[in-house]
Amino acid sequence: MDTDLTFPQIISVDDHTVEPAHVWQDRLPKKYADVGPRIVRAPLKEISFLGGRFRPVMGAPGDDGPLGDWWLYEGLQRPLTRLDTAVGYSRDEIKLEVITYEQMRPGSYDVPQRLADMDVNHVQSAVCFPTFPRFCGQTFTEAQDHELGLLCVQAYNDWMVEEWCGPDAQGRLIPLTLIPLWDAELAAAEVRRNAARGVRAVAFSEIPPHLGLPSVHSDDWDPFLAACDETGTVIAMHIGSSSRMPSTSKDAPPAVGSTITFANCCFSMVDWLMSGKFERFPNLRVMYAEGQIGWIPYILERADVVWEENRGWGGVADKVHRPPSELFAEHVYGCFFDDAFGLRNLDSIGLANVLYETDYPHSDSTWPKSREVGEAQMGHLEPEVVERIVRRNAIDLLGLTPEGLWRP
Repeated sequence: MDTDLTFPQIISVDDHTVEPAHVWQDRLPKKYADVGPRIVRAPLKEISFLGGRFRPVMGAPGDDGPLGDWWLYEGLQRPLTRLDTAVGYSRDEIKLEVITYEQMRPGSYDVPQRLADMDVNHVQSAVCFPTFPRFCGQTFTEAQDHELGLLCVQAYNDWMVEEWCGPDAQGRLIPLTLIPLWDAELAAAEVRRNAARGVRAVAFSEIPPHLGLPSVHSDDWDPFLAACDETGTVIAMHIGSSSRMPSTSKDAPPAVGSTITFANCCFSMVDWLMSGKFERFPNLRVMYAEGQIGWIPYILERADVVWEENRGWGGVADKVHRPPSELFAEHVYGCFFDDAFGLRNLDSIGLANVLYETDYPHSDSTWPKSREVGEAQMGHLEPEVVERIVRRNAIDLLGLTPEGLWRP
């Protein structure tokens, strides 16, 4: 590993894994081999990404079109794309196109290669969100067969803990598991199953109603929240984990949505702050991956004003008994990889509530220059402040060793 400690070794709380083709084929009962998630190579017929919606169409064998590797699962046909794994390519080469495993950087799916790429990027440890299951397991939630879906969730979690974060990872990959979102009792059981083997983070949707699920204002999620509260499991929400990226119109180009990606995190955070859940479950902690942090101060200011001035008719007087900004300070973490404005306003956010990320291997990733980006944006901060942001807050939140490693 890099031994230059002028900038602290990074603990990234938002990277991504591209699952190898064998994950579910190796772990599901054999009777599901032909219906569980599996990879085929096929041509692309057409593809679009407008208004925040991704629409690929797979061609038939022999059709013209670029070849890519596609995940098949029930009626789903989902290709691997350059946006899934863009590192190592120039900005002009990063386009919405299908690719094969051979056309991506091996660190996307291979543990030793991932560690090597982390070394290049001054990264010690990393939390990785899924790709095929989507950011909180929506793929399995949307499936018709929830018995198989539960097995798929459990298989992914077993692979995450035993292989991706297994011995080859040397404690440098930090497990993030999934839950069956369609059943809060099953979700609670899965949280406890994984917590028993040292997992301290679980993926969840930023705005569950967008998935046809109950909101956090209801009591439906209480079994799941109680399990997280009891086990110290952090609820990690990635932008896009509601399967609806912010946009303005169906014909808006992707650049519009990319500019306002923080919006879902903003809406979600207000939901949580006004839900009363942090007071009912005092050990709950939530984090927003890739949401950046510069927007947080005004939202806290506005939430406090609404709570103080409008609680009589605002529906929160009986369940939110403290200013939302106080609840934020104890329960919410913002994650960023490139936010100079937020770093100039740390006092209005809270030093203890900020985490760093590199977003490897996505197109927004600062790899292989995450240290240089951090040095440029944090050069005005004291070394102990940089240490907190870049690694110490993550160590405390995720229960890592003092050295910044995961140990089950």
